[in-house]
Amino acid sequence: MKNLKNTFNISAFSLIIMLSLFACTDKLDSQEGQLNTGDVDYTNTSEMIQPLIGAYNAWATRGWEEYLLLSVRGDDVNAGGLGDQQDFANTDLFTYNKDYWMYNSLWNLHYADIVSVNNAASLIENYKAFAGPSDAAKADQYIAETKVFRAWLHFNLARVWGNIFIINTAIPDAEIEAGVATKDQVMQYISDLMDEAIPFLPDMRPNERTDVKGGVTKYTALAMKALANLELKNYQGVADATSQIISSGKFSLFPDFYEEFKKPGELSNENLLEMQYSDYDSGTGDAFYYVSEGDSYQSLGPQNWTPARANAESGWGFYEPSMKYIKFMLNRGETVRLETSVLFTDRGIAELQLDPAYATLPSFVKNTTRDGDIINDYARALFASGKHYLPSIQLTDGRNVYGAGKNMICIRYAEILLMHAEALTQGATSSVMTADQAVNEVRQRASLTPISGVTTQQVMEEKFAEMAMEWGTRYYDMIRLGNYSELSYDGRTFTADKALLPYPQAQVDALPLEN
Repeated sequence: MKNLKNTFNISAFSLIIMLSLFACTDKLDSQEGQLNTGDVDYTNTSEMIQPLIGAYNAWATRGWEEYLLLSVRGDDVNAGGLGDQQDFANTDLFTYNKDYWMYNSLWNLHYADIVSVNNAASLIENYKAFAGPSDAAKADQYIAETKVFRAWLHFNLARVWGNIFIINTAIPDAEIEAGVATKDQVMQYISDLMDEAIPFLPDMRPNERTDVKGGVTKYTALAMKALANLELKNYQGVADATSQIISSGKFSLFPDFYEEFKKPGELSNENLLEMQYSDYDSGTGDAFYYVSEGDSYQSLGPQNWTPARANAESGWGFYEPSMKYIKFMLNRGETVRLETSVLFTDRGIAELQLDPAYATLPSFVKNTTRDGDIINDYARALFASGKHYLPSIQLTDGRNVYGAGKNMICIRYAEILLMHAEALTQGATSSVMTADQAVNEVRQRASLTPISGVTTQQVMEEKFAEMAMEWGTRYYDMIRLGNYSELSYDGRTFTADKALLPYPQAQVDALPLEN
């Protein structure tokens, strides 16, 4: 147990350091995972938001490898084929190495942040003990927000590993000793946890919050509940949660799919959960990027480009849309969703055109984006993800890191609509919106003609087109539905025993885990 306990100790210490940035007069010390809070004035409830900001910081500062590992195994995306992370490329081919550092890092960082947000909730409880009715209600809201982060982190871990520890405290020794819960138990735990949180959360869109801009709300928790119930195949539970989001009338699709994933789409009415990153519109000084090391979107970007704005840096090329996805989109006559999702290189276009069926391509299939950035050939991949691309002309002057300051969208209203549609085609009922209406709302933005009598297969095809390259959604859908043949593509052979990653060997050695 030593390794993971050390991670938790480090996590608590990191939270203390972070809190000191927001309240330099407070001094919190850590010793063997215990917080010495004797110098904190909990009667000063005006400072109660500080541990909440700490929880947001813990959730939003992810390691660059986490998104890659969560997302790479679907038929929508490939790992960059060449480079210094061969075990990452092998993971994309369903060949797993339990000693690979990325596996252990994803496990450690997610669990460390679970403990951090739990610790924040404990600190808020301390303030609540001295709060009047108004501040006590605020404390209940803040604690509910930490529960949403706890749910999101557990959700990711359970989809990757299946049976995992459920951690509700900041000192989880007893919870670890109790052993792991099954994946279904974790998903039910998340659903129940969101039921606890929802009554205390603001009834508004995240972009309507003024205290924590873009912060979680009642509808974020409902989205997490829907996602958990989708994994449980409790389709009525999915329909009930998504119906509440839809019937609120608060959310809508951002009109321009291309710009939804760029600066204009930040904090749009479409986004239910969104990691906020900022350089504070300044070319120098502090900045808060996607990962704490400041790598931002580099791992997801093209390795070689000629930016429209001089000095903008390229990415690392670890992540590319699959040829299968591109052909699927071309076959559907997709325009804006394909242009948005894929950055093309000349080498990739030439490879695509080797197939006679794709010898003639739409005019937007070219190596220059509509914003003037040229995606040059590079050895690691044929294409790059457009959903993680920020045009160089949208970078703040003086900021050159690839994608610097771009928000990371975690849950979109489009996904809510498509989950709702799938639930109805799987037998659930709703008086709020039909499956046809939900799918056609998504198709309308993509300039596609309406369809009727929607089937589950058609919903999943629409979701493939809409959600590609986002958080591994496609992979986990195919696993949930047992549609393994879709994952056997481009020379890969997927079998059911490859659905979950092996536990990191370092954790097997330290914890009550069984492979």
